[in-house]
Amino acid sequence: MKREPLWFEDFAPGTRWRTEGATITEAQILDFAQRWDPQPFHMDVIAAKDSVYGGVIASGFQTMLTAFRLWMAEKIVTPSAEGSPGMSEVRWFRPTRPGDTIHAEVEAVSARPSASRPAYGIVEWRYDVHDQTGTRTMTWTAAVLHLKRPENRPAPEETP
Repeated sequence: MKREPLWFEDFAPGTRWRTEGATITEAQILDFAQRWDPQPFHMDVIAAKDSVYGGVIASGFQTMLTAFRLWMAEKIVTPSAEGSPGMSEVRWFRPTRPGDTIHAEVEAVSARPSASRPAYGIVEWRYDVHDQTGTRTMTWTAAVLHLKRPENRPAPEETP
């Protein structure tokens, strides 16, 4: 079933979505760590047993990127999202372990027209990541630039 495109005007504060889940395997954790976050508790099963975590855990960035990929797969912000000027907070509450299945719950926290780009609005999104037990494992907030509906955008010659 094809979804109609959603634009800036469709993201009212308080609107929420939940993504599908993804299970993160030990092999994925070790591979990600080797390539991007080479800390012993992410990439060395034996050393991780003696760490504060008592075993291998996923990089927090791996958890974030997996959850973000799940959000992108929903195609809710496609085609309107045009990048982010930044994040205002990132928090990890509980590590992701091999075999955990995570999903994201994403909420539009605020939405305002862009003062400098009349064809756009800025939506602040809050991403809450949960594991298979429903426990929140991490959260982040990011502002995202979204195109307005085509009929609400200024004509090209009106754009500064």
